[in-house]
Amino acid sequence: MAKRFEDLSEREILALAIALEEEDGRIYADFADGLREHYPGSARVFEDMQREESGHRGRLIELYRERFGEHIPHVRREDVKGFVRRRPVWLVRPLGLSVVRRQAAMMELETRRFYERAADRVHDAAIRKLLGDLAEAEREHHAAAESLERTHLTPEARQQEEVSGRRLFLLQVVQPGLAGLMDGSVSTLAPLFAAAFATRDSWDAFLVGMAASIGAGISMGFAEALSNDGSLTGRGRPWARGFICGVMTTAGGIGHTLPYLIVDFGVATTVAVAVVALELWAISYIRYRYMDTPFLSAAFQVVLGGVLVFLTGIVIGSA
Repeated sequence: MAKRFEDLSEREILALAIALEEEDGRIYADFADGLREHYPGSARVFEDMQREESGHRGRLIELYRERFGEHIPHVRREDVKGFVRRRPVWLVRPLGLSVVRRQAAMMELETRRFYERAADRVHDAAIRKLLGDLAEAEREHHAAAESLERTHLTPEARQQEEVSGRRLFLLQVVQPGLAGLMDGSVSTLAPLFAAAFATRDSWDAFLVGMAASIGAGISMGFAEALSNDGSLTGRGRPWARGFICGVMTTAGGIGHTLPYLIVDFGVATTVAVAVVALELWAISYIRYRYMDTPFLSAAFQVVLGGVLVFLTGIVIGSA
């Protein structure tokens, strides 16, 4: 059973403060460890913040001993109502820099507000001064964190982290999304246009295209999610990659399927062909923009493959 904050004694409040500083110090150490490979400058910031937390904890323990003796009750944040449950983002590898900085800011704000609220509810002058000092220490810690960031995150370090961030974005978002878009756009061409030219019926072609698109999305999503867990490749969480890949695969197929909602078969096919051309151009541009592939080379490879699959569907459907 969690205890109300208003019911905590002065001794329990100080014990809780010690536990908060200890927990935050461990989390900052985990942040530093998780960021060290790709963001060494930010990792050093969190290493220094962890040392700051250790110093705060030492001051708290010293004050507690002077006031209440040697035994410190084990009061945790989850034992008290009102604290926000923290998501264990520090267990994810590789860590996202923006997520880590946002989490750290929330931690500092929550701890500072705890001290300020505690200071407001006590009447003993000595205890109020103690809690006020703790709140001021948290404010100083926030300022110190900004100073540490300016010290460690030099322009060269920031540039290096931007390169690492771009690489992770490519591995975790662009690559699975591009793979899905290419597969969905190209692999569904043959069954869609084969059904279209075999039946000459827009609705039948639409049903086949939807089935092929959704089926391909499910298949590609699971294949990407189960390919590896990202621990060695740095490709991020497998189910996130699988979701991105599956959604983009389905979107790639549905794009040229939707025109067959048009009743007139000739008009529907004309619009579908135009959409296919737009999809192939988009894939070529993404490869050029994010994968450092020359645009003409990317366009030739994608268009050649797409045209061959497209013609295959027409030939089979017209047989």
